[in-house]
Amino acid sequence: MRLSGKRVLVFVEDGFEDLELWVPVMRLREEGAEVILAGAEAGRTYRGKGGLSAVADRSYEGLDAARFDAVVVPGGWAPDKLRRSPTVKAIVRSAYEARKVVGLICHAGLVGISAGIVRGHRATGSLGIKDDLVNAGAEWVDAPAFRDGPIVWGRVVADIPDFCRELVAAIEAGGAR
Repeated sequence: MRLSGKRVLVFVEDGFEDLELWVPVMRLREEGAEVILAGAEAGRTYRGKGGLSAVADRSYEGLDAARFDAVVVPGGWAPDKLRRSPTVKAIVRSAYEARKVVGLICHAGLVGISAGIVRGHRATGSLGIKDDLVNAGAEWVDAPAFRDGPIVWGRVVADIPDFCRELVAAIEAGGAR
């Protein structure tokens, strides 16, 4: 398994895009990674846009990015809520500064913007946040998925397979290239 011994933190909040959470989580677990779902409250059940649910393994309060090989933010409406948390922003920024993998798909770029990590990077996501990314100093690229430094970008639900391939490869390689 390509990711045996790797630990990945995945943020969860109400309104997550069901497939952008669960497909990467399953793919990472399939490759042997330990995946921890973190929400505002440990043990709480969060509901996705399409009706799937996810239970937070841990609260993100007190988590240290140094204990993980990657941090992933799924899209949907959840990123607009997650970006308001100083703790979430600090974890994402800390992972980025340590050159660990930061996976952002669809609307998750909003968290990257609020964490202050997108300036100077190529970026993609939902067309709904294109202007936000550009105004934050990113270069918009209309591509399914790619890696730019430690950030793995994914565009939308239809691009999840490409996002997962990039994400697994980046974590396997140990972060930024």
